[in-house]
Amino acid sequence: MRVMVVIAGALALAACSGRAKEPSAEEQAALANYVPPFVMSRLDFGGVVERRFRRLDVNHDDKLTRNELPKRLVARFEQIDRNKDGAISNEEWSAWMMGRFDAQDINHDGTVTSDERERARELHETDLPTPAEEPANTIAPRN
Repeated sequence: MRVMVVIAGALALAACSGRAKEPSAEEQAALANYVPPFVMSRLDFGGVVERRFRRLDVNHDDKLTRNELPKRLVARFEQIDRNKDGAISNEEWSAWMMGRFDAQDINHDGTVTSDERERARELHETDLPTPAEEPANTIAPRN
């Protein structure tokens, strides 16, 4: 009888002390402060540029004025407004933003990687926005 009790106790102890669930790859990465590599194609960035223009154009007149730009970009207004009409069109915005993308695409393969972004940061260039930084619903309905 004692042997049966000892065996039952051992089995119960073994069942309770089972191994902890192995963390998922995402959990392991988070624990290690892992940042996945960044890769953005020129095509994907074009979508980000369009969504950002629509989000900034709060009065929906298809142009950006100084008061619609983020404070960090107001100093670059003259540079972006290529035709000097006092407003930034979608075309001017896109040309300027895509120029920033192209400047960071060191090997000219149509993508910007983590290494290329880091190099641009080291050169004190403004970082490129990513799709993840854009709100989910950025295009307001037009009247």
